[in-house]
Amino acid sequence: MTDTDTELLRIENVTRDYRQGDQTVHALRNVSFTAARGEFIAIAGPSGSGKTTLLNLCAGLDHPTEGTVRLAGRDLSTMSRQQLADMRLREVGFIFQAYNLIPVLSAEENAEFILLLQGVPFAERRRRVRALLHEVGLEGMESRRPGQLSGGQQQRVAVARAIAAEPRLVLADEPTANLDTDTALALLKIMDRLNREHHCTFIFSTHDPRVMNRAHRIVHMVDGRIESDERHDEAAP
Repeated sequence: MTDTDTELLRIENVTRDYRQGDQTVHALRNVSFTAARGEFIAIAGPSGSGKTTLLNLCAGLDHPTEGTVRLAGRDLSTMSRQQLADMRLREVGFIFQAYNLIPVLSAEENAEFILLLQGVPFAERRRRVRALLHEVGLEGMESRRPGQLSGGQQQRVAVARAIAAEPRLVLADEPTANLDTDTALALLKIMDRLNREHHCTFIFSTHDPRVMNRAHRIVHMVDGRIESDERHDEAAP
C-alpha cells in the first residue's frame, strides 16, 4: 500500500498569524505535517506552543494565513462554510477537555446526537450507541444525565459520541486534563483499542505524559514550530 493510499491529513507550509492590538502573534510558523489512516498521534508541547491552533486547522475550524490543509485529499480552503460543516459532521469526531455534553440529555442521547443530525434511523442509532457505551464501560448507565456521571464517565460518553458516526479522524484537545491518573489511563486504553478496532485516526493535543506514553507517534511543538516528530514502535501497555 502506498503513502497516497493511507494518507488522511496533509498540512503543508502552514503559518497562522493573529493580530492582538498592534502586535502580530505567530501561532504557527511554516508547519508541515501528515497523518495516515489509523494513526494514534500526540501533539505535545507547553501552553502557547500552537497545539490547539493546529487541531482547529485540521478540522477546518480555523484557516491558515499561509499554506494548505488537506483532509482525505480535499483542500479545506476551497470549501464553503456549509461544505466544511458537512465534512465535520461526517468525517471528524471531537473530544474536548470539558466534555461538552448536553446537560438535559442522557448518556445515550448525547452519544447518538451526531447520528441524529446525520439522519440515521432511530433503530440504527440505538444499536450503534448501545454497543459503543458497552465498549467504553457504561452499560447500564445509558439513561443517566451528565450530572449523574463522574468526570471519567462523562468523558467516556464523549468518546462514544466522537466514534459513533465512524469518522475518519478524531481530534482530542487535552482529553485527560481533568481526570485522575487511574481514570485517565483507563480512558486512554479504551481510545487505543477503539483506534485499532475502528481504524480511525486519533490526534491529541496534550502536555500530559500519560497520553504521550500511549501514543504511537509524538509530534513536539515549541513556539508554533514542530521541533521533533518521533514514532514509537511500542506504546505503553
